[in-house]
Amino acid sequence: MRFWDASAIVPLCLQESRSEAVKQLLKDSPGMVVWWATPVECCSAFARVQREGILAMADVQQALRLLKMLQTAWTQIMPSNEVRTSALRLIPAHGLKAADSLQLAAALVWADNAPDGKEFVCLDEKLVVAAQTEGFSALP
Repeated sequence: MRFWDASAIVPLCLQESRSEAVKQLLKDSPGMVVWWATPVECCSAFARVQREGILAMADVQQALRLLKMLQTAWTQIMPSNEVRTSALRLIPAHGLKAADSLQLAAALVWADNAPDGKEFVCLDEKLVVAAQTEGFSALP
């Protein structure tokens, strides 16, 4: 199983330059662990590209259907005091935004705070660096 950040799930649902790379990662290891708010982050990304005129409403609706399919199979890390406490530590330690700190905190909870050997799938460079600093192997 791998922890998936929303930045890597969006290209599973929309055709982007890195879509093939993340689709191959999912094919190689289909177990997905995600943060509870990941669907919200993905829907926000879909709405943004629609507002920018990059995608039509039909494309967004297809992306939402794909997201729902993924949701039926993934494991979700729920909000908890442990996630919040970890996120509060990660913000100043790595200069992360709130949503990114919650993503990484959820991954740490999933890894029982021992991320060595655990994989973190992410396309956000700053979050990748933070995940690696915390001990994760970052993909792709």
